[in-house]
Amino acid sequence: MRGNMVLPTPLQAFSGMPKASATTEKQTIVDGEKMTGAEALVRSLEDLGVKDVFGVPGGAILPVYDSIKDDTKFRFVLMRHEQAAGHAAEGYALTTGQVGVCIVTSGPGATNMITPIADANMDSIPMVVITGQVGVNAIGTDAFQEADIVGATYPVVKHSYLVTRAQDIPRVLAEAHYIARSGRPGPVVVDVTKTAQTGEMYYSWPQRMILPGYNPT
Repeated sequence: MRGNMVLPTPLQAFSGMPKASATTEKQTIVDGEKMTGAEALVRSLEDLGVKDVFGVPGGAILPVYDSIKDDTKFRFVLMRHEQAAGHAAEGYALTTGQVGVCIVTSGPGATNMITPIADANMDSIPMVVITGQVGVNAIGTDAFQEADIVGATYPVVKHSYLVTRAQDIPRVLAEAHYIARSGRPGPVVVDVTKTAQTGEMYYSWPQRMILPGYNPT
């Protein structure tokens, strides 16, 4: 009977998908500024008007941290623990009315964020949690500091993304920021693979969001 079927977690479903061949990944649109996915992530946060970001660096998210420069428009606040980064982003969102943003690494960095994510979900706090993830080809192989964080946070997020292509980063961040703050606010997880961070893309802003069926009151 279909009702009792156990559905695969998003990551299991993803690893079961056939890997796209190199030819389909070729970029067709060449309008916009060429940069890496990590640089695009930082630029997207700037273009979204994010003023403060909390987090702890780590291996799988290092390309993003390398892209945060002295002239980056937001202030980065280094925390001592990922859970503290999450709660700081919550407190920031509550006091300022802005979306709280935190950036942490894969595996233990991401699992440490589960408590703040669950808390933000229960308290309707707008938050965007950007986590690092191992490369696309390493997903599902028990790689170093790999955790299915999309699957693990699935019951306690408003929405979540697994980003595998650099070109998707600006659109996904625009959507995540909008979903977090609109309707009943809540936490959105954006799990960014190392493949997407180091890949090249063409940056343009504003992004057209693709959110069929999301019509918040």
